[in-house]
Amino acid sequence: MSPVPAATDSSSRQITVTEHLLLHQKKSPEASGVFTQLLYDLILAAKLIARSVNKAGLLDVLGGTGETNVQGEHVQKLDEFANRILIHRMERSGALCAMASEENADLISIPRQFAKGDYILIFDPLDGSSNIDVNINVGTIFSILRRISPREEEVTLGDVLQPGYQQVGAGYVLYGPSTMLVYTTGHGVHGFTLDPSVGEFLLSHAKITIPANGNIYSVNEGNLFYWNEATARAIASFKSRENPGKKPYSLRYVGSLVADFHRTLFYGGIFMYPLDYKNREKPRGKLRLLCEASPMAFLAEQAGGAASDGEQRILDIVPQELHQRVPLYVGAKEDVDFVTALLREG
Repeated sequence: MSPVPAATDSSSRQITVTEHLLLHQKKSPEASGVFTQLLYDLILAAKLIARSVNKAGLLDVLGGTGETNVQGEHVQKLDEFANRILIHRMERSGALCAMASEENADLISIPRQFAKGDYILIFDPLDGSSNIDVNINVGTIFSILRRISPREEEVTLGDVLQPGYQQVGAGYVLYGPSTMLVYTTGHGVHGFTLDPSVGEFLLSHAKITIPANGNIYSVNEGNLFYWNEATARAIASFKSRENPGKKPYSLRYVGSLVADFHRTLFYGGIFMYPLDYKNREKPRGKLRLLCEASPMAFLAEQAGGAASDGEQRILDIVPQELHQRVPLYVGAKEDVDFVTALLREG
């Protein structure tokens, strides 16, 4: 397996994420200081979450709260903490008119006492949080949209239910051996690593591209008996030579979307969370379109990859509800196109 590509120019490692944002702001006539401030506040929130994640075994933030969220999933203490941090920081940014979180049933409005902007932030505060008790990577996923209704009107759900291709920014923060920010504003994908000695995210991976010749497939094969025949055949192809790589792929599955996607981004191959029939309350799969599939699809395409729900491009899906779920196939374009074609054949 080839090493993860990193920036080779030593000077580039001294570029902070704020400097990188300002540099791209100057290059784009549509860029504004407001958008840069939004990302700056988001990064500050991520630093606060990272601090608590890194001390999780020493603080009273492990385990569940005893409650369930709107998804019917058990809420972890760190879920709740990360959600509070993001809402508290971002409602004060002056850049947002609304937010949506995986943990909240409804749209989150900006209190009247705070200035409002034209952007909407959608986020999963702590993806993979059920793994935190055993010290496995978790992360924050975010998507940024621009409102489509007139500014003088109240924000509605219609402002949020936009297809993914209308995102103006997306990314994630991975809390692991090191804390990494990976984001795109539609001009390539860039990765930054948090240097705890200076408290800054420094550019470590510029212009990330997904390798076209990866040999890893990632899926929860424990759901095998809940897949339809077409899905089972498509996934079985990666164990044989009947796939784009013409050789058996290796299986890697963490069970944290951020961690599995991050590996796919750097090593290639494909991550899959298919439609299954295990839970009748989730007939369209497990992953959320707006706060998980859509931002990851935006990143994948900007890195030269692709993302599909098995029928169509993820970024073309017009959401019908805030917490809509979709199947997800994301990674190297050749692998994603291959699976999508097999699933369309049935």
